[in-house]
Amino acid sequence: MNEIKTIGVIGAGQMGNGIAQVAAVAGFTVIMRDVDQKFVDKGVATIEKSLKKLVEKEKMTADAAQAARARITTCVDLEGLKDVDFAVEAIPEKLEWKHDLFRKLDELTRPEVILATNTSSISITKIAACTKRPDKVVGMHFMNPVPLMQLVELIRGIATSDETYALTKALSEKMGKITVVAHDFPGFIVNRILMPMINEAVYCLYEGVADQPADVDQGMKLGTNQPMGPLALADLIGLDTCLSIMNVLHEGLGDSKYRPCPLLKQYVDAGWLGRKVGRGFYTY
Repeated sequence: MNEIKTIGVIGAGQMGNGIAQVAAVAGFTVIMRDVDQKFVDKGVATIEKSLKKLVEKEKMTADAAQAARARITTCVDLEGLKDVDFAVEAIPEKLEWKHDLFRKLDELTRPEVILATNTSSISITKIAACTKRPDKVVGMHFMNPVPLMQLVELIRGIATSDETYALTKALSEKMGKITVVAHDFPGFIVNRILMPMINEAVYCLYEGVADQPADVDQGMKLGTNQPMGPLALADLIGLDTCLSIMNVLHEGLGDSKYRPCPLLKQYVDAGWLGRKVGRGFYTY
């Protein structure tokens, strides 16, 4: 762990800024990058708001929050990441976008640098195949919201080395996370179970099993002791992300039980993506 001092986080959205925050709180120097300054600024504002809340709840001191914020710098040019010791990708779930990014990171960073992906469903083996260092590519799936959720799901591609896995596990634990290990199957562990449940909740609306999203969510909250109903959770995750993961499961496993609900597709087509746009199954 001594050789990792600077972590590059690619993507300043809800996952990327969360990863940047927990890395900085753990004492690492962080460079957070996104393609446009407005995305970077929004990510920084989210981090500052999150740190302030943690101070208000007395989960960290004001000095610790200030020090963590000071360890985060930003950039929009990928060149700004050329000297990082570890890189974590947190961009949208599109394989072609990830391939383009990983090819560039492979050329830009030192050969010994591990390239981690926060993908929630896409094959690590596929992502790694576009690089010259597939042994140093690993899945590092954080949960949302990153500063509050304890889990990191580690996924080994077919070529991921023992050394890469061990170092990524140690890094996750230094960030205060608990890890589980998944093999490289579509959806891994968490989303292999979670997304079909969300999809089935959407089918309950689509097929008229329930008339209101609140009835579905209240039933699952009180009937199965979940802290948040599946439709509210889908809105938090983003309905476009949910649909993308269901498509990966359906295409990757070839089983009709993973077919995305037509209503989920319709909401995404309408741009009703959840909390991030103010409307999904609920209005925000």
